[in-house]
Amino acid sequence: GTLTGTAFVLPAGSMVTDIKVVTTTVFSATTTCKLSIGGTDFTTTGTITNVGSVALGANATTPGGWLNVGATDAIVTYTLAGTALTTGAATIIVTYAVRNSDGSQRPTGTQN
Repeated sequence: GTLTGTAFVLPAGSMVTDIKVVTTTVFSATTTCKLSIGGTDFTTTGTITNVGSVALGANATTPGGWLNVGATDAIVTYTLAGTALTTGAATIIVTYAVRNSDGSQRPTGTQN
């Protein structure tokens, strides 16, 4: 079966630095997971076989998207797939740096 859904929203201009899927309850079948950001496939497919962490990397067609998710807030969606997917639980963790909507860096209030 396949499970899809919306995970969260990243702010415009964000630079993604890391993506992990942390499984807390084993899925009923070997499960694959991939993310889309702003409607575009964003990661390689990770395979989940037990409790623990699986890293998802940039896929070959969208590595530049990791540097800037776009000029508007980007919806993050997921697809989980397995032959008999009925149970299991995982948390998606995306680490990112906040930037201006054009991807440029913005100094903090204490920097001059």
